[in-house]
Amino acid sequence: MTTLPLRTSLFRQALARTDGPALGTWVKLPAVESVELMALAGFDFVVIDLEHSAMSIETAFHHIGVALLTGVSPIVRVPALDGGIVQRLLDAGAEGIMVPHVDTADQAAAAARAVRFPPRGTRGVGSTSRAGAWGAVSREEYLRYGQEEVVLIAQIESAEAAGNAAAIAAVDGVDALLIGAADLSTSEGKTEAHPDVVALIEGAVRDSLAVGVPVGNAGGAAASAVQASADAGYAFSLMSNDASMLGAAAAAAVTAGRSIRARSARTTDSAQTAGGER
Repeated sequence: MTTLPLRTSLFRQALARTDGPALGTWVKLPAVESVELMALAGFDFVVIDLEHSAMSIETAFHHIGVALLTGVSPIVRVPALDGGIVQRLLDAGAEGIMVPHVDTADQAAAAARAVRFPPRGTRGVGSTSRAGAWGAVSREEYLRYGQEEVVLIAQIESAEAAGNAAAIAAVDGVDALLIGAADLSTSEGKTEAHPDVVALIEGAVRDSLAVGVPVGNAGGAAASAVQASADAGYAFSLMSNDASMLGAAAAAAVTAGRSIRARSARTTDSAQTAGGER
């Protein structure tokens, strides 16, 4: 019988591949079908976004369950560090937690403590939750998974954070960094393409990789965006989000549909053209 959680996290498996960056997308819509569709599309992971959406923890709980059963890794971005919320999401079966606006090693250490069990952290034991397969796996396996498989991703979203990237990445319990280029550039009052912002990001990526911690980014839903991510050294990349991809597909469909004219209109146009030629 297959039980959840899996013995090895899907996210770590995707990171271990050498054929290109692990691919994910943000999930902002509250419908569980969105996660199912992302899994069917072939994404390696989804980041259920509780920072920039109105979704509740209960909605995230349902998303996580669908993700695990369809074979896509569920990561949850929390709106801010809150040990109680982190614990509930991990017991709901999340494979990882993403924490925004981590500017210092001390903040990273606080996040790591919230994610890990004692003695490494302060997470409480709830092995009869989904994370413990509702009690179907042993307490020892539940604890092992939480200590060894669950991932903590710290977001680098300011010049201060970029300058501290090596120290943040070196914190025990931090498994990856995600560069938040939009917030970083906005905090500097510059565009993402500005040389100063580019230098900050390149430095953060270089410093994190130097201590052996993978780095990810968020980009567009195009091969060129993923190629740029791979060339920059990113080990994982978020391609757009479910809402934007739905909107883009809908807009493309309407544009295609509006390009077709009714038969009566075509007949009238033909007649007018023929009349003009006489």
